[in-house]
Amino acid sequence: RASEEAKPAKTDGQYVDLSPAALPIVARGLLINYVFVSVRIQLSAMANTAKLRTREPYFRDALVRAGHRSPYFTLATDYTKIDEARLKAVLLREAIAIGGAKEVKGVTLLSQSPKKRTGLPDPKVLGARETRS
Repeated sequence: RASEEAKPAKTDGQYVDLSPAALPIVARGLLINYVFVSVRIQLSAMANTAKLRTREPYFRDALVRAGHRSPYFTLATDYTKIDEARLKAVLLREAIAIGGAKEVKGVTLLSQSPKKRTGLPDPKVLGARETRS
């Protein structure tokens, strides 16, 4: 055991991990659930990682604001998940506005965990997309 060397942790390049955030799931004006998400913003090879990590609260704020906008990430077919494609597109646009187009490369959804898994209404009956404006 003593002769074994610790292997360096594998990294996916430069990134900023956002603190977990709760995004609401709303259908027909009713709060149905919350989904807790962990998101990583991928940075370009030449990005100033230290500077962009100090902007993590701004990235998280943009995510939460977008998630509460008429509920933007509600998935019509499942109230225990968010619309991953929409989250990535919106957060990428916001991250580029905050960090710069040359600094931000992409967005990865690391995990999503619903507050409630049972006792939710049937999405086919309630219709989540009817509340969008």
